[in-house]
Formats: sequence, C-alpha cells, structure tokens
Amino acid sequence: MFEARDIKTEDKAEFYRELAQQLEALLHGEPDPIANAANTAALLFQTMPELNWAGFYLMRDGELVLGPFQGRPACVRIAVGAGVCGAAVARRASVLVEDVHAFPGHIACDAASRSELVVPLIAAGEVIGVIDLDSPSRARFDEADQSGIERVAAIYLAACAQAPAPVLARAS
Repeated sequence: MFEARDIKTEDKAEFYRELAQQLEALLHGEPDPIANAANTAALLFQTMPELNWAGFYLMRDGELVLGPFQGRPACVRIAVGAGVCGAAVARRASVLVEDVHAFPGHIACDAASRSELVVPLIAAGEVIGVIDLDSPSRARFDEADQSGIERVAAIYLAACAQAPAPVLARAS
C-alpha cells in the first residue's frame, strides 16, 4: 500500500524529485484518469506547503469542468480563455501568477487565494485539462514550481496513457 511521505527540504529541485518519485509509485499500474487525478490532487495538497487548493479541471464539450481536487468547493465550469485556467488552455502553456488580483479576468473561487499556477495537460496534441494550484500567499509559486508541476503533469499523462482509448477519451 502506498503511503505519502513528508518531504523535508528547502531545496525545490530536491522537493520535486521526491514528489515525482512518490507520484510515480502512487500511479504505477493504474491507468484510470479520474482515479489518478484524485490521487495526484491529494498528494499535491498533502505534500506542498502553502496551498489552499490543488486539483484538476478537465475539458468537456469545449470548456473546463471541475475534476478531482482538494480544498474548498470551486467553480464548476470555466470557459477557454477565462481566468488563469482558461488562459492556460488558450495559450497551451503554463501560467504562473504572482498576484491573482492583478490578473485580468481572474475568477475568484476562493477569496483567500493570492497566487496561482496552472499547467495544461496535453495528450495527443489536444489539451485535455489542467492542473491548478492556488495559494493564500502572494508570489508562492516560481519557475522551479512551474517546472516541478509540469513534471507532475507528465507523470499523470504517462500513467493515463496506459488506459484503453475510450477511458481516456471520456476524461477529455
């Protein structure tokens, strides 16, 4: 049985190496995208300091729909291009926001959030969703976090790539 370990290091590179190892062990052999999103969100929320929300939005009929997450209840649907999550889909690139109050069109699902990091999930050339992290601390995320969460996204996508085509298609 998998058991998450606390990651005690101030070195972000080392933190993300350990997080990647734990996530690979957690997702090993499980191809279901929803189960893997749920466990990934839980691991991120448990191991990363200063988060108030960690989760997934998945593409459904041309918009982002709330997926597995940890934190307070959240917005259910986000249009492509709207807010930080929608911007990441439209840009097909990660979006790191030091102060969400300064981001034009920010969607405030939790008024306590001050910074946000969103990484798109791209499979077979299509954006199938995003990983979204929120923090109550301004400038909580930096380029090291972005790189680390992009690695998390790659691990998630690799695990789900083992799913039969209809299962992965339902997740997108």
